[in-house]
Amino acid sequence: MKSALPVQKDGPRINEEIRVREVQLIDANGHNHGPTPIQAALDMAQAAGLDLVEIAPNSSPPVCKILDYGKYKYQAQKKAAEARKKQKIVEIKEIKLRPMIDDHDYQVKMRSMQRFFEDGDKVKITLRFRGREMAHQELGTKLLERVRSDTGPIAKCSRPASIGGRHSRH
Repeated sequence: MKSALPVQKDGPRINEEIRVREVQLIDANGHNHGPTPIQAALDMAQAAGLDLVEIAPNSSPPVCKILDYGKYKYQAQKKAAEARKKQKIVEIKEIKLRPMIDDHDYQVKMRSMQRFFEDGDKVKITLRFRGREMAHQELGTKLLERVRSDTGPIAKCSRPASIGGRHSRH
């Protein structure tokens, strides 16, 4: 029977959790004090009414800074929320075509494709064959080439066309 491992705390170590002999100390004003014994660093932090926070634990000696830990945690949380807000999830939009598509219908599909590209989404084109259209796959190939040439200036093809049953994907 193994004993349970100690619970790993998320975030940096603070105050007495820092278990090294000396640290690279940076005070609340940003002044670098150089390598300092841990007890002296803890005393300086306590005298200032702040916490000793381990900023770079992997360096030798670890870099610690005297600051208000609650404020530091709040700032980090705000920065993470801002980063989450800025990232965009790229969706794959699908446009279905037929080999004998009319010219106006084709233009309507191209306009919607253009709008998807402007929104930063990817577009998957599915070409559907019905009945005897399977015998004339070259018409579908020509249509896909036309789409590729029309979207060339605004997008690039990430995958070559593939045929699966009565569908051709691009």
